[in-house]
Order: sequence, then structure tokens, then C-alpha cells
Amino acid sequence: MSTRRWLITGANSGFGAEFVQAALAAGDDVIAAVRRPETMAEVAAAHPGRVHVLQLDVRDGAAAEEAVKAAGRIDVLVNNAGYGIVGAIEETAETDLRDAMEVMFFGPLRLTQLVLPQMRERRSGAIVQVSSMGGFLSFAGVGAYSAAKGALEQASEALAAEVNPLGIQVLIVEPGSFRTGFATPSALHFTGEIADYADTVGAVRTALSDSDQQQAGDPAKAAAAVIATVGQPNPPLRLVLGPDAVGAVRGKIAAVAADLEATAHLGLATDHTAR
Repeated sequence: MSTRRWLITGANSGFGAEFVQAALAAGDDVIAAVRRPETMAEVAAAHPGRVHVLQLDVRDGAAAEEAVKAAGRIDVLVNNAGYGIVGAIEETAETDLRDAMEVMFFGPLRLTQLVLPQMRERRSGAIVQVSSMGGFLSFAGVGAYSAAKGALEQASEALAAEVNPLGIQVLIVEPGSFRTGFATPSALHFTGEIADYADTVGAVRTALSDSDQQQAGDPAKAAAAVIATVGQPNPPLRLVLGPDAVGAVRGKIAAVAADLEATAHLGLATDHTAR
């Protein structure tokens, strides 16, 4: 089938809006799942019959089930909805931790489970999990965000091993800093502040807000990279986007390798047969 149908969450802004435009430019159709359908009115009017708007808060399990039923055939699911949360682990309330997991882990997995039966039946499809370089690594102030994205990545790595033999692709997208509106102060959730974390987390609070619309990354180019990767033969599991993300991921891999090299003799000595 040459025309694919994309279900994209958080389709009205940031990466989501760029995924919509890239899919349309590729000749595909889009089901835009957003909390406020009116925000997609202009795009839907500009592409009659090709953009279908559904109301969905990914926290709502019943609404997710209804949205997938209403969508019909889904060839590509893009779990994009999310938000930034900034604060030290000690500063982060349990309600904030749970909401981050609901939006960026439970919500995407729920939608994934809902679309998989039809993809398995057709032996085709793709699941795109929009993570972050913060899903592969973490640093002070973003523990809750990275925990949610990292959980999604680990589940998706297992998912890929399960569904790749059935003809279904899983793609984990790990962007760095892009001009998406992610770092707009009004879009970020900031926790309470403890003075002892001012030098670590405080610096992240300031730097992240100051970076808004100053980031080097072009979200339209990121969307084009995703479009180019979905459906390609022998696709990668992870797609790291942006020079900052490439550098950070390489640094994490090197750090883990260094720790392993330094402690391997201790790990190897724990076997019953070790002498």
C-alpha cells in the first residue's frame, strides 16, 4: 500500500507538527491525536481528507482505545506527546514523577499495545518512539524526564526483538536540542527548589530556559530523517539526532566502556568457578 496512515500524538506543536508536514509531503495521510482539536483546524482545512483530527490525552486509557478504533488502519504510530520536567530527584514530588511516567511511558506503551494487533495481522507497520538523548543518558536536574524516556527505550528495545520477526519496525528517536518550543519556560514543569542543589540543578534550570529558540537543531530536518528511516530495509533501532546528541551518546558509551574495563576483573571474579 503506497499511502501510509500515520497516527501522531502531540501533533499540533514541536516535533509533532513537523512529523505531520513531513508525512504529508511524502504523500501519506495523518491522524493527528491532540488534546485540543481546534489547534489542528488550519492544517486539516489545508489538507482535506488527508488530515483527520482526534482528541486524545495520552493519560486517558479509555480515550486511547476509542482513538485507535476511530483511526482505523494505522501503518505508523508516532508516540510523540511529552513535556520537560526539571528538578533534582529530592525536589520532585511523587505526583510529578507519576505524571511524567504516565505521559511518556504508560501512554506510549498503551497506544503501542492497542495498534499492534492490526499490525501483526498485516505483518507490517512501524512504531516510532520519540525519546531524547536524555532517554539514553542523564544529568543533574532531568532525572524524572530521563527516567520516563529511559523506561520507554528499554521497553521498546524488548518490543523490537518481539515484533521485528513479524514485519513490524520499532524506531527509538533520540533528539538533542532542537527549536521545538520544548524549552519554552511556560511549557516546562519546574519542581520546587532546595538551596543545596543551586550549583547543579539551578544551572540546568537557567540554561534550559535560556536556550529556547536558540538551539542549533532544525526540527524539520529531524522529521525528514525520521521519514527517511521508517520503512527502510534493515533499519536501525535508534536514531540519534543532532550533533550535541551524537556527541553525548558517544560520551556515554565511552564512559560505560571505561567503567566496565576498570571493574571487569571484579565482575568476572564473582562466578562460582572463579579462582
